[in-house]
Formats: sequence, C-alpha cells, structure tokens
Amino acid sequence: MPFTGFPPETFAFLKGLARNNSKEWFEKHREDYEQFHLAPAKAFVEAIGPGLKKISKAVNAEPKVNGSIFRINRDVRFSKDKRPYKTTLDLWFWEGEKRGWESPGFYLRLMPDGYMAGAGLHGFTPDQLKKYRAAVLDEKAGAALVKTVQKLEGLKLPEPARKKVPRGLPADHPRSPFLLLDGLYCTHEAPLRKSVHSPAFVAQCLEIFARAHPLSQWLGKYVTSGP
Repeated sequence: MPFTGFPPETFAFLKGLARNNSKEWFEKHREDYEQFHLAPAKAFVEAIGPGLKKISKAVNAEPKVNGSIFRINRDVRFSKDKRPYKTTLDLWFWEGEKRGWESPGFYLRLMPDGYMAGAGLHGFTPDQLKKYRAAVLDEKAGAALVKTVQKLEGLKLPEPARKKVPRGLPADHPRSPFLLLDGLYCTHEAPLRKSVHSPAFVAQCLEIFARAHPLSQWLGKYVTSGP
C-alpha cells in the first residue's frame, strides 16, 4: 500500500498500550496493531527506501518485522521491567551486510507524543570502543570528527556515558569530551506535527538523515571498517 502518513490511530494505539501494557489488552487491540502500527510502518519503509539509497548506497530498508521494523515485544528475560510491549514504533535502516546495532545506520522512533530520527551507532562493541578512542586521539581522525560534528546543523549528540575520562586516557586532551561516550550518534527530536500524518513525512525524515549521515560516514571510516 502507498504511504499516506502515520494516521492519528497509530499514536492512539501507542498511548493506549502505554496505559495498558498487558497481553490481554494487546490481544484485544491486535487489529489496531496490524492496521495502524504495522501496515503504515511497512509502507513507510517501502516509500523511504529509494531516497535512502541516494544518501547511502550501502543502506538496507526491509519492510518487515525483524528487518527494518523492530518487534513490538520487549525482551524481558534479563530485565527488572517486565512490561511485555514497547510503547514506541522503531525503525532501523542499517548500512552494510550485517543487520544490527553494531553497524551504523539511520533510525526513526515514533513515540505517543513525538518522534526522533538520526544516524550513527548507539553503542560500541569492545573492539569498536577501542578503535573509536584511538580515532578520537589521532590528529587526522580526531580533527575530522570535530569538523563533522560542527556541521551537524542542530542535531544533538548523546549525553556522556561516564563522568570521567577512562583511566589511561588523557583527561586534558582537547577532544576529551568525546572520550566520555560509549556510542556516537546524532538525533533530531520533535513533537508530533501534521506532516507525520502525510506523505511529506518521508521527505522530512530524508532531510534529517542526509544531515546526519556524515557522522555515520566517519564511523564507517574509522570505527567499523577494517580488521
């Protein structure tokens, strides 16, 4: 089906699920999930795919659950929070052959009252973290990172993951704030606007992704590529 926007019912479903996060409620509203959550998500992925390819030839846009659409079920096996369902609609467009958060890519999260979109890596593997810190300290790679961040045009970097620079790294280094991060991404967050309910939302997201992509390119060059 063509993408005509995420209807108001999408967000009504998320709000209802936030108030009644139980299997019983979800099963009673499964038709709403299929019609207002899953169907427009698939249509959005199909609609944005060609535009994403213009930003990155290596991007993947798969209109299915466990493709670009995240499962609504939460993994509660090792969590104290036993609520069974996510109250967001999460989409992920990864770059490269391997799907997952270990690859840089573009993400979109729809929340009951807003959305966020951006690009990057939300968390580094141990090997990636080692390469990232070395790149921050390297004069060429570090200078390229600073230049990239300065051009992000209003997109926000993550909050520091730690209060102090890790032991063994120079706390007085001019790029030491980057050493406080355990992942690197940039985000645009906004309340719901009318455009979310229209086909124009595709172009709106593509504009954000295009602005954010240089950060993923830096990560691809210095953190996720090579041995």
